[in-house]
Amino acid sequence: MSFLSPATPKLAPWKVLLVDDEPDIHNITKLTLNRFRLDGRALTFLHAYSGAEAKEILAREGDIALVFLDVVMEREDSGLEVARWMRQELGNGLTRIVLRTGQPGQAPEERVIVDYDINDYKEKTELDRTKLFTTTFAALRAYRDIMQLEEARRVQQNYREGLERVLAASSHLFKQRNLKDFASGLLQQVVALLRLEQSMLLRLKGASMITGESQYEVLANIGDFGSEGIEGINPALLAQLDEARHNRISKLYGDTYVGYFPNNSGKASLLVLQGVEEISDVDAQLLEVFCSGVAIAFDNILLNQEITDTQAELILRLGDVVESRSNEAGNHVRRMAQVCHLLAEAAGMPEDETATLVHAAPMHDIGKIATPDAVLLKPGRLTPEEWEVMKQHPTVGLQILDGSSRPILKAAAVIAHQHHEKYDGTGYPQGLKGEAIHPYARIVAVADVFDALSHERCYKKAWPVEQVTDYMREIAGHHLDPQYVALLIKNMDKALEINRQWPD
Repeated sequence: MSFLSPATPKLAPWKVLLVDDEPDIHNITKLTLNRFRLDGRALTFLHAYSGAEAKEILAREGDIALVFLDVVMEREDSGLEVARWMRQELGNGLTRIVLRTGQPGQAPEERVIVDYDINDYKEKTELDRTKLFTTTFAALRAYRDIMQLEEARRVQQNYREGLERVLAASSHLFKQRNLKDFASGLLQQVVALLRLEQSMLLRLKGASMITGESQYEVLANIGDFGSEGIEGINPALLAQLDEARHNRISKLYGDTYVGYFPNNSGKASLLVLQGVEEISDVDAQLLEVFCSGVAIAFDNILLNQEITDTQAELILRLGDVVESRSNEAGNHVRRMAQVCHLLAEAAGMPEDETATLVHAAPMHDIGKIATPDAVLLKPGRLTPEEWEVMKQHPTVGLQILDGSSRPILKAAAVIAHQHHEKYDGTGYPQGLKGEAIHPYARIVAVADVFDALSHERCYKKAWPVEQVTDYMREIAGHHLDPQYVALLIKNMDKALEINRQWPD
C-alpha cells in the first residue's frame, strides 16, 4: 500500500505579535525586520496596542511564534500580566516572549523571567538593527526547535494511540461472526484511525459474473459514500474499482483511496476512503498494519458463514423430508422459520440468538421420521393408542439431536423436545409450564399453530385470518405464550406477507 503526498506548499511566514502602546515602535520594528528570513520563511506581523488587545489576538491566533511585549502600557505591569496570562491561563508554552521597556531600571524580577518562560529582556534604546535581528533570530530558532520536539512527541503519541486502536480493531474484527458485523466494524475502526468522515467497503460477488450483473456489492458505508448501493456510485469511481480489481493493487486517486485486499475465496474486499490526500506517513503505516489482517479475517468470516449456511440448508432440506412424509409438503418449514424470526425480533431477542432460532426451527418435527405411516398419515381422528404413539415424536426428536455441541443443533434439540408443551402446563412430553418452557419452543409453538391454521391440511381447510386471530387470542395463556401471540397479532400484516412469499 502506498499513499501519494500532495505537492509541498509554499512555507508560511513566521507570525510575530508586536505589543506596544507606541505606534512608532510598531513601524520601526516592522521596517527593520521586513527582509528577515529563517529557513526560507519571512515574517508576518500582528499588532496590539494594549494588554487587552494582545490577549484577544493570542486567544484567536494559535500559531504565533514570537511576541515583542512592552512592559508598561495602560498599567506599569500590563506586559507582565499578558505574559502571566499566556503561560498560566491560556496554556501557551510554545510562543517565545521578548520583553521590551522604554524605562531603564524597571527590569522584571528573575522569578518573573523564570516563571513566565521569558525568552529575552531588552531596553528599547539598545535594540538597534543588529541586536533586533539577533534577538529575533534566537527567539524564532528556539520556537522552531520547540515545535519540532513537540511534533516528534505528538507523532510518537499518535503512533502509540494508533497502534492501540489497530490492535483493538483487529481483535474486534476477529470476534465477528458475520459479514455485516465485519464490514461495519472495519469501517468504524478505519474511520477512527484516519479521522475521516466518509468511507465504503465493497466486495466482489465472485470470480465469474452473469452478463450485465454488477460485480460489486456494498457491504457497509459511512457518510454519503455508497448510501444508495452500487447503483449510486459514480462511473469514475467504478473505473477506479475496476483498475484496483484487475491490477490487484491499492491506489490513491486525488483525494480518494481505493484499497484492494484479496483473499482465498475469490471475493476480495475493496475499501474506499475519501479525503485522504493529507494522510501522514504514520497513519499510512498504521493502516498497512491494520489492513494486513483484513484478508485473513475476511476468509474466516466467509468460511464461518459458509458453514452456517450449509447447516441451515441441510436442516431445511431435512425438515422438508419430514413434512413431506406427513403430507405437509411445500414451504411450511420456511414460513415457520420466517415467522419465528419476526417474533424473536419483535420481542427484542439478541441478533445471534434470533439467527440460531431461525436456523433450528425447521427441525421441530424431526421426531416424526420414526412415526409409523399408519399413524402419521391417518386422515381421521387418532385413537387413544395412536395418539400415544404420535406423542412420542418430541422425545424421538431429542434423541436424534441430543449430544451435539453445535449451537444450532443444541437449539434444535430443545425445540424438538418442547414445542408441544403448553403454557398452562397441559402439554407433552414433560408437562412444562410458562417460563419453564424455553423461549425458542414457545415462539416455535406460536409460529407452528399460526401456519397450521392459515394453510390447508389433509384434515382441514385453511382458516380466514380473522378466525385465526380470534382463535389464537382464545388459546393465549393456555396453549400459547400470550406475549408471543400478542406480538404475532400486532405484526399480522408481516406474517401474512411471509405466507404470500412462501406459498404451498
